[in-house]
Amino acid sequence: MDLGVISVRYARALLKGAVAGNQEDEVYRDMQILLQNYIAVPELRLTIENPMLAKEKKQEVLEIASGKNVTLLTKHFIALVLKEDRETALQFMAASYITLYRKHKNITCGKLITATAVTQEVETKMKQMVENRTQGSVEFNAEVDEGLIGGFILEYDDCRMDASVKGKLRSILSELKK
Repeated sequence: MDLGVISVRYARALLKGAVAGNQEDEVYRDMQILLQNYIAVPELRLTIENPMLAKEKKQEVLEIASGKNVTLLTKHFIALVLKEDRETALQFMAASYITLYRKHKNITCGKLITATAVTQEVETKMKQMVENRTQGSVEFNAEVDEGLIGGFILEYDDCRMDASVKGKLRSILSELKK
C-alpha cells in the first residue's frame, strides 16, 4: 500500500479521536514537536526504523521526541503505530495530521520575508490582512533576507505578493530584455 495513503488514514483516525476527546490542539502540538524533531535530528528516523530496537524503547524515544507533556492519546497512537509495524510512516503521519488539523480549524500558513527585521506591530498588521482575506486564522512566520534590499515578500496559500526592491529590479530587467 502507498505510504501517503497509509499516513493520511492514520492521521484522519488520530484527528477524529482527538476531536472526539476535545484534545485536537494538544495532539497538534505533539505532532508539530515530533515532526520538528524528525527534521532536526535525522538519526531519529534511523533509530526508530532499526529492527533490532525493542518496541518499548521505540515508544519511549518517540514519546520524548513528541515533547514534555505528551497527551495520552498521542501515547496510544504511537503504541498503535508500533504494534502495526508502521513506524516508517510515522513522520508522514505527523505531517498529515498537521495538514488535516489546519484544514479542520481553517488555519492558513503565512510567511513574511523582509530585508530588515520588522516590529511586532507591522507583523501583526500583515497577519490581520491575511486573516481578513482568508476568513480564518493564520500561523505566521517572519524571516529576514538582506538580499531583498528593501520591501517585503508575503506568502500564504497559493498567493505571493512581492513588493521587494529585488523583485522590482528583476521585473524592470525582464522588461528591458523584451
